[in-house]
Amino acid sequence: MRLEIRDGCFGYRGGSPILDKVCLQADSGDLIAVLGPNGAGKTTMLRCMLGFLKWTSGDSLLDGKSIRSIPARELWRCVSYVPQARNFASASTAEQAVLLGRNAHIGLFSQPKPSDIDYADSLLYKLSIGHLAQKSCAEMSGGELQMVLIARALAAEPKILVLDEPESNLDFRNQLIVLETMTELARQGMTVIFNTHYPDHALRRSNKALLLHKGGQALFGETHSIVTEAHIQDAFHVRTVIGEIETDERIYRSILPLELAGEASEIAPDTHRIATVSVILRNDAQAMQVNDILHEYSRYLVGRMGLPYRKAGVHIINVTLDAPQSDIIALTETLGRIPDCSVKATYA
Repeated sequence: MRLEIRDGCFGYRGGSPILDKVCLQADSGDLIAVLGPNGAGKTTMLRCMLGFLKWTSGDSLLDGKSIRSIPARELWRCVSYVPQARNFASASTAEQAVLLGRNAHIGLFSQPKPSDIDYADSLLYKLSIGHLAQKSCAEMSGGELQMVLIARALAAEPKILVLDEPESNLDFRNQLIVLETMTELARQGMTVIFNTHYPDHALRRSNKALLLHKGGQALFGETHSIVTEAHIQDAFHVRTVIGEIETDERIYRSILPLELAGEASEIAPDTHRIATVSVILRNDAQAMQVNDILHEYSRYLVGRMGLPYRKAGVHIINVTLDAPQSDIIALTETLGRIPDCSVKATYA
């Protein structure tokens, strides 16, 4: 299933444009982060994309069909939306709230079956909030309520999940639960789109990113080409450095804000580098997946060595590349999204 925005423009009458020619293409398995400074229109963009607000010009399409022409019940069978928790008020319990997400499967005048209740409860426990099942939503913290809203959206078993700042008001543990849940859903083929104030979350989790600027400008593409020091400075007027944090298993890229700054005057050229990428895998299926990914970078390969280490039950692959640094980063990030895959790049 494909969700598209084609040249989406929006602005309130008499005001300056908020969004200008926004384009986005989301396919099955994509995990897309939407970034931008406060006031850039991130929530407005989601609302226009889903038809809650009408584009001034342009359109949103689902498998080539305008979203505004799709009957609501048909649309919400395949798309679920998670608003910010502060915009939700209800005296229902967590279990009752999640059951509301089953409406598309239950029917207008039918009662939930025991299987629906079991499914709702399983989602609460999957998100580590089973203890909230009988608690009133009106008595919950913002973080607790945010987790309930995510469970409610998943209860519809959507093909596309759209979340507005899902990690806001959550502690580190619950942020990781949400991020891991989104990552796993994308691995299973669901399309996931989320607004975020955390560029690190975009770097580590998303394969595509949409970066909005105040005034309407928008950049969309693969995360490694969008979330760059120059683009972040242009959008946020903050000078940053994208560095690497090394663990035993892999290297994580992270953004560190340094100081306030003006617009980036020039984007630095993409440096050509020689690097060795080392990968340790747990099973044969993963090895085949790595082979498919490496095939896309075959024009850069200088050498390759791979062998199974049966005693430890792992596969070890080392490849040497002579490539633009952005492509080496893209390769390591793509490999790093494979479950239980340890990957590092070492530069000459």
